[in-house]
Amino acid sequence: MFRHPTLALGLAATACGAAAQSSLTVFGIVDAAVSHYSTRSVVPDGRPSFLLPPGSRSSLRSSQTVLSSGSSLPSRIGFRGTEDLGGGLAASFWLESPLANDNGAVGLGTFARRSTVSLSGGFGEIRLGRDYTPTFWNDTLFDPFSNIGVGGNLIGSVNTRLAVATARATGDPLNGGLPGGPDNYVRTANAIGYFLPAGLNGLYGQVQYALHENVKRDEEVGSPSRRGAEAGLRLGYAAGALDVAGTFVQSTVGDAWLPGGVHGTRKVRSASLGASYDVGGAKLFGEVSRVADEARSAFAANGFQVPTSITGIYQGALLGITVPLGAGQIRAAYSRVKFENDARPFVPVGTAAGEASAAKLALGYSHSLSRRTTLYATVARIRIREGQNNPAVMGAGVGPAGTGTFATSGVFSPRSAIGYDFGVRHVF
Repeated sequence: MFRHPTLALGLAATACGAAAQSSLTVFGIVDAAVSHYSTRSVVPDGRPSFLLPPGSRSSLRSSQTVLSSGSSLPSRIGFRGTEDLGGGLAASFWLESPLANDNGAVGLGTFARRSTVSLSGGFGEIRLGRDYTPTFWNDTLFDPFSNIGVGGNLIGSVNTRLAVATARATGDPLNGGLPGGPDNYVRTANAIGYFLPAGLNGLYGQVQYALHENVKRDEEVGSPSRRGAEAGLRLGYAAGALDVAGTFVQSTVGDAWLPGGVHGTRKVRSASLGASYDVGGAKLFGEVSRVADEARSAFAANGFQVPTSITGIYQGALLGITVPLGAGQIRAAYSRVKFENDARPFVPVGTAAGEASAAKLALGYSHSLSRRTTLYATVARIRIREGQNNPAVMGAGVGPAGTGTFATSGVFSPRSAIGYDFGVRHVF
């Protein structure tokens, strides 16, 4: 962290026209790694091999080596400050920008990681602006790899891709959040949040609601659309070696009247329970989650509204551990997500036609050179079953979107992926 009272007063006076700022902190992370991603796609059982061009392979591989930014912790630069208002009341702000230090493409032009203003006191904290969602905190804090890099939580990887897929399927990106931090999974814009105060004997929590900000028009049926709205909560307990928390979030990614009087909605509902426990140095992690992608529609038939519904269910689980080793730390995690499609009667119940699953095993080691600088190495492998049934989501590779992609066109289906990160992280 960098603190400078004179700089703080100068910046506050310049930006706000006042010099009452109690403190201002400039902070950030610069994280770079050499990363490699490799994928394998195959012709799944049951697909006719005669569709393959003559002399072609029954499996395809792709690989990519890159200099990645933020494979251990996301690279960033930010400013935060607090003003003491007296009587236990304080005002604060937080502006945080993503930083692509591999090529410098992203800088101070946006504070998309977080941009909030808060009022806090004995009642807790009221926070307004763009902020992280409750679900993302569980996927990140209860993962030894912090939900990032090749070892990151498979639950988080699938949730990210689901957020992208559903938003694009129902129109434009939600609240301008794609692709860097998909709304409303990683973060949400237009958020009103409340956080419980400290000192509740280990109890903590938050409630969040994001406004859709769509215009209500008298001439439009069903106006306003609620597309973009999000509501969620997180409640936890931390005392001694134990930390446990549960979350629930609902995101409205589609809400529109279609030609012919059909009203369609699409909502993603996620619930998770995560925990960590320190057993004398080693730390155990666990999480279970359930995400429902529900598309509903209702159309007029003989004067009645006939509803239809199709729901995709993603059930996830993670087990992980960190073990200290001198100035270093060993990390390991196993995560799995299973997809089930209840698009009945189109998909026979209990058959593979409506299912897919992916499992990831990740191993890593980090070594602290100082309090601020860390070297790290991670390797991970993903195995995918019936990936053709959900290629956009279950075909998640070990790298960020757009790297180490699978061959999913034609008759091919994602089958496996492997990746590694070798990097250095500096915190300031």
